[in-house]
Amino acid sequence: MNDQQVFAHLLKVIDEYCTGQRDGQFLDYHSPAGLRGILGLEQPGKPGDWQEIFAWVEKYLAYSVKTNHPMFVNRMWVGANLPAIVGEIITAITNASACTFESAPVSTLMEKYMFQEMLDLVGFKDGEGQMTTGSSNANMIAMMAARNFADRPIKSSGLFGRRRLFAFVGADAHYSMDRAANILGIGLNQLIKVSVDQQGAMLTTELERAINRAVQGGGLPFFVAATAGTTVRGGYDRIDALLPLRDTYGFWLHVDGAWGGSAVLSGSLRQQYLQGLEDADSFTWDFHKMLGSTLMCNILLINKRRQALATALSAGDGSYLFRSENTAEIEDLGPASLQCGRRVDSLKWFLDWKFYGREGLAARVEKSLELCVYAEEIVNRSVELELVVPRTSFNLCFRFKVPEEESNAFNLALRTRLYEEGTTLVGVAYIKGKLVMRLLVLNPAAERADLDMFFRNLIAKGRELRQEA
Repeated sequence: MNDQQVFAHLLKVIDEYCTGQRDGQFLDYHSPAGLRGILGLEQPGKPGDWQEIFAWVEKYLAYSVKTNHPMFVNRMWVGANLPAIVGEIITAITNASACTFESAPVSTLMEKYMFQEMLDLVGFKDGEGQMTTGSSNANMIAMMAARNFADRPIKSSGLFGRRRLFAFVGADAHYSMDRAANILGIGLNQLIKVSVDQQGAMLTTELERAINRAVQGGGLPFFVAATAGTTVRGGYDRIDALLPLRDTYGFWLHVDGAWGGSAVLSGSLRQQYLQGLEDADSFTWDFHKMLGSTLMCNILLINKRRQALATALSAGDGSYLFRSENTAEIEDLGPASLQCGRRVDSLKWFLDWKFYGREGLAARVEKSLELCVYAEEIVNRSVELELVVPRTSFNLCFRFKVPEEESNAFNLALRTRLYEEGTTLVGVAYIKGKLVMRLLVLNPAAERADLDMFFRNLIAKGRELRQEA
């Protein structure tokens, strides 16, 4: 095949796959050993043989999870938006690194444009932005910036012999905060997990007590992360309640909106979940989750501080790449990035933004919430299902009702059976030792009928397992 034939055949394969994404089962399941045998990964290759390459592609597609299938309700992302997919293809073909304007002129301008669009949307003034590899890294970068602003000599001198730094997060905060504390030398013992209420929101009274204990012990409270949509129960920390504490104690207030930050697009949902966001010090948000851009697509925004990222991250001699003559008209993005080579993620988000607009994306977020409310109604009406914690936002945590001592094992077995039969893939997690199924309804094509089918299949399989027991 020549290049044109390769692209023509590839587009045919893609078209056939996309046409059938919502059909049949979401997965043709095989055990790891069985799938290894089917794939035959160890068989010798045929260099230069495009037929063999496409045979591998066909196998990949045949046995992968159909993430755009209506019964894929497992993760915080689903099959991607078509504009973003177009952006991914163009990004791969052009294969540029978005570290300098001279190597990536269009993407540099697009990324800077999207920074300003998002800063204006969130309400940050005189700020800056950075696209990162995901909110885990964005959380760490925010913590690093906070650390270096709280004790400026640390960047040069390190943490040796200095005042102990304390960071504070809700008990349900993402595990990336633990990793950040480890990587940055804060130490897990200085990352304080604050109790949360029944809705999963950090208790501000407990936070203030923890801050005072740190201060009384000679420590410096430098960072508090509010979570906008916790991973399991979807809880939102009260940003507006944390701002007075920030003003009193001087810490950096970061908002981890990786999951629930998309509520900022809707006026009503922002009022409900994100009051005070415009006064936070930083905010991270994943576009590849609720909004459907392709993995990965994240932004970190900094409020009221320009050059904060470069101040925190730039180090070493990068003159071979970043030179003063390059930045006469426009600053390169690389010096303010944790990475050296930077993948072009701005194109897919730019295309999604232009195609759907704020109103279209806000409607998607609102629909996700409406469908989650509908799913809650189904659970509440059912005699065989129960909520484990109240629904706060976009997450529904429920389980099949069986005797308490059997519940965890039974619900895990039920979820596993549904997965292995290719019926549905729903997430599981633990809340205070109770295993729950965590339902997320993100597919923009999803309707109430899809939820009716999901619960119908789940209840039928639960009854079947009960009869087997």
